[in-house]
Amino acid sequence: MAIFLGIVLPTITLIVFIWGMIYRINVWFKLPAPKMTLTPAPSPGFPRFLEMLKEVFLFKSLFKGDKNLWLWSWIFHIMLVLIFVGHFRVFSWLPDQMLAAMGMTPDGINNMSGLLGGGAGIFIFVATLILFIRRLVLQRVREVSSFDDHFAVLLILMILLTGDAMRFISHFDLAQTRDYFYGLVTFSANSLPEDVWFRLHYFFGLLLIMYMPFSKILHFGGIFFSEALIHKH
Repeated sequence: MAIFLGIVLPTITLIVFIWGMIYRINVWFKLPAPKMTLTPAPSPGFPRFLEMLKEVFLFKSLFKGDKNLWLWSWIFHIMLVLIFVGHFRVFSWLPDQMLAAMGMTPDGINNMSGLLGGGAGIFIFVATLILFIRRLVLQRVREVSSFDDHFAVLLILMILLTGDAMRFISHFDLAQTRDYFYGLVTFSANSLPEDVWFRLHYFFGLLLIMYMPFSKILHFGGIFFSEALIHKH
């Protein structure tokens, strides 16, 4: 099981993800240009670029349509960015070295990681749970939700739950985790961390990465293609 989860599954995940991304980008490029524009397109140049930034980072259209959904979606994505940045500490010693060069002590780095990472983990779990309950409770949302939508959210919830458990319950060995990932990318033999919460978190994370190119989770990349098509027309 350790060999499968530590070596075989990550290799399969990388192959499936790369193939899936090539497939998805090819589909985006083949999308037909729309015959009509449902909303006024901004002027060419900087105004168009500014409007795209508002959609990507502030969810402008969602804010106008459903402020409650916008709030929890925005919290989810902001916490996701914090967690993504924080995970660089799991993969590499470089973030700690950079922070130490700025004058932070090891205890200070760990305390900051615990405060920001732990807080982000709790907030994003609550936000995701609320969005999932919303899918189940609101009839208009339930009617347009498919099995794929529910599967993706449940998979994300499992990742968040095991991640929080890994931080607050087991306190996994960070050095051992870094050694494992270093060995993975350098094709050297470093053992998979034995912490059960880490292994579950890692397993669900790999499943999500494989599933991502074929799901609605990849809507972020599609925004740039759809915007280009509409404005081109």
